[in-house]
Amino acid sequence: MKAVQVVGYGQNLRMAEVPAPEITGPYDVIVRIGGAGVCRTDIHILEGQWAQKSGVALPYTIGHENAGWVHAVGSAVTNVSEGDKVIVHPLITCGLCRACRAGDDVHCENSLFPGIDTAGGYAEYLKTSARSVVRIDDSLEPADVAALADAGLTAYHAAAKAARKLRPGDRCVVIGAGGLGHIGVQVLKAVTAAEIVVVDRNPDAVALAVSIGADHGVVADGGQVDRVRELSGGHGAEAVIDFVGEGGSTRDGVGMLRRAGDYHVVGYGENIDVPTIDIISAEINFIGNLVGSYNDLCELMVLAAQGRVRLHTAQYPLDRFQDALDDLGSGRIRGRAILTP
Repeated sequence: MKAVQVVGYGQNLRMAEVPAPEITGPYDVIVRIGGAGVCRTDIHILEGQWAQKSGVALPYTIGHENAGWVHAVGSAVTNVSEGDKVIVHPLITCGLCRACRAGDDVHCENSLFPGIDTAGGYAEYLKTSARSVVRIDDSLEPADVAALADAGLTAYHAAAKAARKLRPGDRCVVIGAGGLGHIGVQVLKAVTAAEIVVVDRNPDAVALAVSIGADHGVVADGGQVDRVRELSGGHGAEAVIDFVGEGGSTRDGVGMLRRAGDYHVVGYGENIDVPTIDIISAEINFIGNLVGSYNDLCELMVLAAQGRVRLHTAQYPLDRFQDALDDLGSGRIRGRAILTP
């Protein structure tokens, strides 16, 4: 089968012919890929940022946002059948460790991460497990929802976590209205009555965010912190969700936060530099957000089927993988890029 592989850090990806995956265990599921999301993490992988952490041997197939149709199943699989449309949770988990048994499978002690530390979905077929596949509604198509498997799931996890504390009349600032942020705005609109303020450097991204539910849009032109504080009566927001995490967004995000507020870190790339006295005197909270759980993905698929969360996508044939990465890296994509075999 065709697969797009990492052959060296600091080098472009390459298309290769590799053996198609086969069923080897009773809970294996092989998915025929209908769409694979192109994520900024893929760029970070090529830069070598994940090399030491993942320890993966090169070459290997990249791609961790995947959806498609069940192609084959192991002998013990009962939750899906051949031909089912599915979205794939990005982790393969054991189901036996303490985290899995508590429903916190994101922190599985024995997980694999296709596209990060094992073969991913920039290919015609992907091998995963019965614990990782979620059937999607007949109204949804794999290429339209693939990026919800990670970008959408990460945005949902952060937004839903923030929403647990947000009350009507509270404010939530979303920094970054790109691939993750535009999903986060929709999730917040669906699960909380809080006022949503979106901040982004790109006026078009801000306009998109307002069109899909944000109550206020602020262009990051240097006066964004003051503008957010004005919108919040000078107090700052009860919650800030930072989908950027670099380029000064962490400094801005802390400046937009009110006393006892929650700063949710999603994007990454720079350090948070805050005097500890400022943290304790205002009792602000810093909250890390990884990808969501299997149950989070099931809930997100409900919102997608209801039409309350929609992806803005640009689709590329698999052999145009480099175009997709280049467009993502240069900021030419509004929403998410999707590769279709």
